[in-house]
Amino acid sequence: QVQLVESGGGLVQAGGSLRLSCAASGRIASLNVMGWFRQAPGKQRELVATITTLGTTNYADSVKGRFTISRANAKNTVYLQMNSLKPEDTAVYYCKLPQSGVDYWGEGTLVTVSS
Repeated sequence: QVQLVESGGGLVQAGGSLRLSCAASGRIASLNVMGWFRQAPGKQRELVATITTLGTTNYADSVKGRFTISRANAKNTVYLQMNSLKPEDTAVYYCKLPQSGVDYWGEGTLVTVSS
């Protein structure tokens, strides 16, 4: 079993910054890919960014140049630094970790960007 706990969401004005964290615990393979996804009201969940154990990253076009994903492998923790936030970034942000054919998700953390 794998557990994921997100933190760091909140209310911020447009142009502001937030840093999300996701801590994973349980039976976790040494090589893995952790990712951030988000779901806005009335929309489907979408990819924000992913990062492998070796540090290879991938970003959605909508966040490139504004968001940075990073991780601390020793802590099984992934971070999402979000800068220059826009109202359209408002969503519940979820952490995901695939393990042994199962996609594990956190419960999400709400990010609200006011205009």
